[in-house]
Amino acid sequence: MELAHSLLLNEEATSQLGEVQKAEFIFEWLRYLEKLLLATNRDDVREKQKTLVEQLLSLLNSSPGPPTRTLLAKNLAILYSIGDTFSVYETIDKCNDLIRSKDDSPSYLPTKLAAVVCLGSLYKKLGRILANGFTDTVGNILKAMKSAESQGRYEIMLSLQSILTGLGAAAAPCHRDVYKAARSCLTDRSMAVRCAAAKNEAIFMWSTDLDSVATLCFKSFEGSNYDVRISVSKLLGTVLAKALLAKHPGAGVSMEPSASRQSARRVSLEEVLELLGAGFLRGSSGFLRASGDMLKGSSSVSRDVRVGVTQAYSNPKATQTQIDAVCCRRCVSFILRATLGGLLGEKAQIAAAQEICQAVWKLKRVMDAVLSDGNLETRLSSTEVAASQHMLVCALQELGNLIHSLGTTAAPLLQDSSTGLLDSVISVVLHPSISVRLAAAWCLHCIAVALPSYLTPLLDRCLERLSVLKSSPEAVTGFSFAVAALLGAVTHCPLGIPHGKGKKRIIMALAEDLLCSAAQNSRLSLQRTQAGWLLIAALMTLGPAVVSHHLARVLLLWKCVFPVSPKDLETEKSRGDSFTWQVTLEGRAGALCAVKSFISHCGDLLTEEVIQHLLPPLPRAVDLLTQKLQNILGYIIEILSQESMQMGQRDRLVHLEPQFLMPKILSASISTRNVHGELSSILKTYGSSLKTPSIVYRQRLYDLLILLPPETYKGNLCALLKELAAELTAPDTQAAASTCLLPALCHPDDLLILSPLLQETDHRFIEEQLLLGNGVACGSLEYDPYSIYEKDVEGDSVPKPLPPALSVISSASKLFGVVCANVDEAQRYKECSSLFIGITVFLEDKYLIHYSVLILEQLLNSIKHTKGARQQTVQLHVVSAISNLLKYVAGSKQSLGPEVRRLVLTLVLGALESPNPLLRCAASEAWARLAQVVDDGAFTAGLAQVSFDKLKSARDVVTRTGHSLALGSLHRYLGGIGPQHLSSCIGVLYTLSQDSTSPDVQTWALHSLSLTIDSAGALYHVHVESTLSLIVMLLLNVPPTHAQVHQSLGRCLNALITTLGPELQGNNTSVSALRTSCLLGCAVMQDHPGCLVQAQAISCLQQLHMFAPRHVNLSSLVSCLCRLHLLNVRIIQIPDVITHGHSLKSIDTSVNLCSPYLLLRRAVLACLRQLVQREAAGVAEHAAMLARDGRDPAADANLREAGLEGALLALLDRETDESLCRDIRETLHHMLTSMAVEKLSLWLKLCKDVLAASAAVTCRIINQNDFLVLHLADLIRMAFMAATDHSNQLRLSGLDTLLVVIRRFADIAEPEFPGHVILEQYQANVGAALRPAFTSETPPDITAKACQVCSAWIASGVVSDLSDLRRVHQLLVSSLTKIQAGKEALSQLYNESASTMEILAVLKAWAEVYIIAVQRHKNPKQTLRTTINSEDGVRSGSPSAAGLLDLVCTDLATLSRLWLAALQDFALLTLPAEFASQLPVEGGAFYTAETSKTAKPHYHSSWALILHAAALWLTSTGFSDPDEGGANLSRPVTPTSMCQGSSSSGAAVKSPEDVYTDRFHLILGISVEFLCSLRSDAGLESITACLHALQALLDVPWPRSRIGSDQDLSIELLNVLHRVILTRESPAIQLASLEVVRQIICAAQEHVKEKRRSAEVDDGASEKETLPEFGEGKDTGGLVPGKSLVFATLELCVCILVRQLPELNPKLTGGPGAKASKPKALPEEGSRLVAAALGILAELPAVCSPEGSISILPTVLYLAIGVLRETAVKLPGGQLSSTVTASLQALKAILTSPMARAEKSHEAWTSLLQSALATVLDCWSPADGAPQGLDEVSLLTAITVFILSTSPEVTTVPCLQNRCIEKFKAALESKDSVVQMKTCQLLHSIFQYPKPAVSYPYIYSLASSIVEKLQEMDRRKPEDATELQLCQEGIKLLEALVSIADEEHRSQLVACLLPILISFLLDENALGSATSVTRSLHDFALQNLMQIGPRYSSVFKKVMASSPALKARLEAAVKGNQESVRGDPPSKHAKNLARNSSIQLKTNFL
Repeated sequence: MELAHSLLLNEEATSQLGEVQKAEFIFEWLRYLEKLLLATNRDDVREKQKTLVEQLLSLLNSSPGPPTRTLLAKNLAILYSIGDTFSVYETIDKCNDLIRSKDDSPSYLPTKLAAVVCLGSLYKKLGRILANGFTDTVGNILKAMKSAESQGRYEIMLSLQSILTGLGAAAAPCHRDVYKAARSCLTDRSMAVRCAAAKNEAIFMWSTDLDSVATLCFKSFEGSNYDVRISVSKLLGTVLAKALLAKHPGAGVSMEPSASRQSARRVSLEEVLELLGAGFLRGSSGFLRASGDMLKGSSSVSRDVRVGVTQAYSNPKATQTQIDAVCCRRCVSFILRATLGGLLGEKAQIAAAQEICQAVWKLKRVMDAVLSDGNLETRLSSTEVAASQHMLVCALQELGNLIHSLGTTAAPLLQDSSTGLLDSVISVVLHPSISVRLAAAWCLHCIAVALPSYLTPLLDRCLERLSVLKSSPEAVTGFSFAVAALLGAVTHCPLGIPHGKGKKRIIMALAEDLLCSAAQNSRLSLQRTQAGWLLIAALMTLGPAVVSHHLARVLLLWKCVFPVSPKDLETEKSRGDSFTWQVTLEGRAGALCAVKSFISHCGDLLTEEVIQHLLPPLPRAVDLLTQKLQNILGYIIEILSQESMQMGQRDRLVHLEPQFLMPKILSASISTRNVHGELSSILKTYGSSLKTPSIVYRQRLYDLLILLPPETYKGNLCALLKELAAELTAPDTQAAASTCLLPALCHPDDLLILSPLLQETDHRFIEEQLLLGNGVACGSLEYDPYSIYEKDVEGDSVPKPLPPALSVISSASKLFGVVCANVDEAQRYKECSSLFIGITVFLEDKYLIHYSVLILEQLLNSIKHTKGARQQTVQLHVVSAISNLLKYVAGSKQSLGPEVRRLVLTLVLGALESPNPLLRCAASEAWARLAQVVDDGAFTAGLAQVSFDKLKSARDVVTRTGHSLALGSLHRYLGGIGPQHLSSCIGVLYTLSQDSTSPDVQTWALHSLSLTIDSAGALYHVHVESTLSLIVMLLLNVPPTHAQVHQSLGRCLNALITTLGPELQGNNTSVSALRTSCLLGCAVMQDHPGCLVQAQAISCLQQLHMFAPRHVNLSSLVSCLCRLHLLNVRIIQIPDVITHGHSLKSIDTSVNLCSPYLLLRRAVLACLRQLVQREAAGVAEHAAMLARDGRDPAADANLREAGLEGALLALLDRETDESLCRDIRETLHHMLTSMAVEKLSLWLKLCKDVLAASAAVTCRIINQNDFLVLHLADLIRMAFMAATDHSNQLRLSGLDTLLVVIRRFADIAEPEFPGHVILEQYQANVGAALRPAFTSETPPDITAKACQVCSAWIASGVVSDLSDLRRVHQLLVSSLTKIQAGKEALSQLYNESASTMEILAVLKAWAEVYIIAVQRHKNPKQTLRTTINSEDGVRSGSPSAAGLLDLVCTDLATLSRLWLAALQDFALLTLPAEFASQLPVEGGAFYTAETSKTAKPHYHSSWALILHAAALWLTSTGFSDPDEGGANLSRPVTPTSMCQGSSSSGAAVKSPEDVYTDRFHLILGISVEFLCSLRSDAGLESITACLHALQALLDVPWPRSRIGSDQDLSIELLNVLHRVILTRESPAIQLASLEVVRQIICAAQEHVKEKRRSAEVDDGASEKETLPEFGEGKDTGGLVPGKSLVFATLELCVCILVRQLPELNPKLTGGPGAKASKPKALPEEGSRLVAAALGILAELPAVCSPEGSISILPTVLYLAIGVLRETAVKLPGGQLSSTVTASLQALKAILTSPMARAEKSHEAWTSLLQSALATVLDCWSPADGAPQGLDEVSLLTAITVFILSTSPEVTTVPCLQNRCIEKFKAALESKDSVVQMKTCQLLHSIFQYPKPAVSYPYIYSLASSIVEKLQEMDRRKPEDATELQLCQEGIKLLEALVSIADEEHRSQLVACLLPILISFLLDENALGSATSVTRSLHDFALQNLMQIGPRYSSVFKKVMASSPALKARLEAAVKGNQESVRGDPPSKHAKNLARNSSIQLKTNFL
């Protein structure tokens, strides 16, 4: 294809290609040429223009396909617009000549069409340049149109549109002729021609005769399809809108001479509406004919016309029949939804709701006047009354929809007393029309869903009215509808209603009363019966918690409504009349519906016991439906005998063959249904008045049986199956309504090849009525009032149940599948044995036939014996039932017998050749399901062969389409039918897809081919190339009018791309060619005018981008998506007379007006979502470039100003489709997460615009260095606006935002005011945002969220003033007061669980505040921010650390009781199910028994912080509360108990010890239960809070004593903590767990110490030798795993240490002989964990007995020294790492343990400690291969710890002592000054050790080395601070030697020290030029001399006297120092050095 990328066509390359490749090559060249011409220099184009024109014209004669000719025409027009126009008239003449040609052959037609397209494109592009000869061109085209076929007429109309668009007003002379042509085309038999004509809006703009234009459009609607209705309705609406808004009336040119003479006038809105109304009423008929039809009671107006008019506008006065009324109401509702719901903004919608409310009042008064007016002359006619009731229905439904969409924003509307909205709706609940009453009830439902706070008051009001007005039939039905609708709304309201409404049995009692009193008044019997069962059925939707209280009464009513025995059923028929049977059937149908509702909503209550109570009435319910089989025998014998008599052989009956006899018997038995059946006989007796009740009864029974397991009615299966067969073949069944039954049985993908009406569109609400046909009513609420409480599937739309006659067939077909599949094979007609007494005698057992086979035979015979429409109806019902049978069998994994299989195959095969396409589609699905059920390769191959044979022989469209789809379905369900059949199948489908004579055959075959490609997978690779060539060839040749063929081609291409998958990324020649063909196919479909084809193109490009993203041009794809969905927008201007001056939505647009297909918009957004996931920034940039380069400023303004993000937000405001909105939200989410940092200001601006809903709000855009903190004011303002809005959802979002802002910015400092944070300035905003959430009318969920924000604000530490803090604190205080006030103060509008949520939120908030207050009190330095600047703190009056705690302590007594009560509730609710019987009957402190399940989530989200706070409070009280009495301690004051008085006064009072124990076990039990069963979703916050609670608990002696004394409990707790550490990687959680472990060990230590002390006291000091051993290990030293606390602790600590330092595990390192690893530094978190574990290990010996300590000592020493060895890294300045520090601390604690000195363990300890010291010394040994990275200082410090902390026996062993001395000596000789300095510091401690046996050897060995080092430094002065400090430490060491030396040797040491010190002195001359190091050394030496001189004066004098040089130097130094002091201030540096001269460690180990 690279050869095609040139300015001129490469004719040589073209000539070498085949036909398909040539077409591809030319198309690709034309595509490239279109882009190249626009980018090429004008001169270069002109240079090659002549050749290029010749090439293009030669292509014009080559019969180009539709896409090619379109591109050809575009390129010609672009070429002439850029180049010279000299030859343009020659080109036009040539095109005209081609059009005039007499050649009418099919091969020449593409050339003619190409010429027509070229003319249109030339005139559109060049415009008035070609104005001279356009009349000839137009005349030529119009002349050709007269003989043109549909494709030609289509192209001619589009070409004329282009010509008129290009010429503009200059084309006026031809308008009349074009208008005449367009008029004829608008009623053309081709739908595509009609669409093309309707697109010529400009033509119709010139006509002032609106009546004729409207009539013409009405005619066009007749027999139209969806596309035509869309196009024509757009035309009609545009024409009327232009006429309405025309500024210069009469400016147009009239088509008629008479019109030009009329005085033009501006058309009013009333006239326009009247014109539309006339079309809606009369269609395109004349007035007289239409009036006559209306007088006769019939209407000739088709639904096509009315739906089309509706899409333009409508009028609701066409309601001659119920069917018409329902359809017209739907049309009007659609108009109201599209205008009021789609175009108006919130304020305008509220105004519209007020107007509707006034209209409702007005219509109500009209009806009241009719009912009260006794004057027949002035009373309104019945037609007007009927019209008013239908107007009321539409008004109420739209009012409900408006309020539903507004949500809580509509609250002011309902609170407006002048409007009286609720009163108006409730007033029409009493309307005489049941439709109005239902509409009013549904309106109340919408109000309750939108404003949940109104649900309970409305329910109370309706129940009250129902109780009072029980004597009014209208009130009984109306208010029962209202109550049912409101109960149905409960499932939509998360806060629910109080359970008291059900528990107090108000509704149930009322329902029972209605049912019991139904028989008392015949005038009310029917209404009360219906109302009673409706209330019960609606009550079931509240779920098991409510229904369980009424279940027994419901079951009793259910039992009573049916006869007890068959005898009672027989006696029923002899009693009553038509009315009583009507009431009976209504009651039983209602009972069935109630049980169905119970099963659907209360599955948890459906236990075996309940099922046993449900089952007995079922047989009677079925018996009423079916006839008694034993009573049919005589009838059958009589029929068969008559047949035999007619044959002349009366005894022939005995000799009949069974295979002939049985079908006759069955036929006779089924034919008796209408003769002997109970229900049928009743109908026959009492007439047709019972027909509808009987249908409803059957439907209810079928629906219930579908839900029940078939085993429950196993005894009635045969009778039911026969009844269902009769139902499906009944002669009185309505005309087939296939769209009710079959779509659900077809695969969703298959519906795409059928009518667009079956697809999801924006007009589905009105279009779906066309599917049912003119004789069938569409769904409406009055057909099934019981649907009013069901959960609506389609959002806020009104339930639309179908008429009972249709619904019963749907239910029967579903039940047929269940029953037929479950007829037991053992029941081979045995259940019917009584039917065959006297017959079965003559039948052998081998001839017994399954009952299901007989039924299927009869169904097959019923189809054969009927004709015409009746046959289609029966066939449709039967196939529907068979499809349900196969679907059920496949789902339940059952099988079919051979006979059943044969009959099903026959039935389905007949349906595959049905003229009904939907039936064929369902049959193909059943065909494949049959193969799936049989699951046999041979059977499947046989089915495929049947289809192959049919397709080869048949030539009719029906057979070919049905069997081609059957092949595809087989592949889809079975994953292919074998490789041997794949090629055959593909070959057949190839042939069918090229049948250009039948687009339907092509469509179905291509769709089947796409299914085959999908299912074949890798097997299809060998066919990919040929299939792709076929697809491209068809795309380039199939006319655009056959859009359905292009859609199927798109599906095939999509399947091919999926099959190729990632292979498309390849670069070899074959893959590149395939990829190019795929892209070319996508390009063809992108340019197609059909929206569904464009959707397929986008889907294919989306797949290509997934597999080969770099080969898809992202820029062009994004541009295409934006143009299709975001830029194709027009602002709709609506006059003020419609909107009443109210504002519209922010962008009042109709998206993609030229093609408003929902599927296209879905495809666009799905593709956009995928693109954004991969490369969001690129997509946004390409969209922005498109907006900047856009040619239509008005259309691109939104995208240009707000970017792609703003355009998507605008779409989200308009779209209502759920999947589309979900894609938009996900796209925005991906863009936000990817680009929020780069486009921060833009996102904030968009959010502000959405919140403010005003274009006036602007935000500056910061392009660089943009941070969120710079927009903090905007964030606070937006959060405030949202939190104080009317919308509850927005309020919750605002509070959430405020919470995030507080948490994110609480610690951000204010740069301009040091010591303050940035949020301080917004205190007033936060308080103002929170305050409305604490009012009494605020819903509990908002108050709960506000409490969370309050606690976060207080805990953040932002507020610096206690008085400011009190403002928010007071809000929490008010909530706490509300809780203390009891139930009366809590909201009674919502479910009790909502109150639980609010209470727990308040307690959780207080808990968080209390926790923070305690933490600040413990650590004031860490929490008091204002201490940074003390002056600011004093000025601002910042609270002390105890200030916040004082605020909380005021209410702490109450809070503590409430916290404990909440924890007790939580403990009860988390008990396993087997302990449910132990739960309190009335519930807990804050929940009721009914709301236990719904309350659990609230407890789960709150318990952790409450637990922590309660533990802190118990810690603060020390488990003693002197203010509480015993009773209060045992039962806290809670909302459920504080109002119960002294009911518990008689209860036993617990002792304080018992109370403490209960509280202890409550806290501990909840903690352990949670920690030992951590789920993956357990939050870190909850775990941390739980661990902190345990820490607080163990801070108090009393709980520690309980833990320490119970070793099993301690071990269990350790095991739980071990598991927490293993399963949670969070260092914070592991550290908290280790802290609890430490506390447990401390508790055990205290317990052991206490036991030892007690034993010593009891036995006396003299008998200590005989005392028993306490601690683990006892006398033996053994530790038993699982029973040893020490062992469990060791396991846990080893786990921590090994995870941080795997080298400690001998199994990993290979044992002791392994090469030592290089030490490493751990991160801070790991170091803290290791330090905590070592600290615990060091405490373990104290828990053991002496023998036990010996057992664990090796392990503890190994781990401590191992940590030292593995982490002893060198740090600058000789510092020790934190892990080394921890290891040294642990070693010191171990070495100083009392066990080392205990008599029984001393020897063993000494030996082990010596080994440990040897191990430390071995760390230097080269034999171990120790790396050079070990820190000598760390090891020397460890040796020093051993020397100073153990007994001399350990370290004075000569071998060890000598090695230690060697290490110190080597360190002193080190070249590292730091090591030398640290060594001196360590030796200083050793030299001062009081025991000479330890210190003297070191003094003797090392003192001389130190003196030599100092003398050396005298010669070489220190050069840096390290050497200075080394010198100072050496001097200190000598001074220490002087102090500890004997008196006789001290003078010698002083005499040795003094010369060294004097040598460091400087004279007055050297002092001035000395460095800081030498000056510091001088000062240090002088200071020491001043101290030594007086102390050792005699020695000092002797030395000075003996050495005059020393004396002179000392005097000079003193003198110089004095002068220096007088001249300079004292050196700070010297002070610092002196201060830092000692070793700096976290703990003084020595």
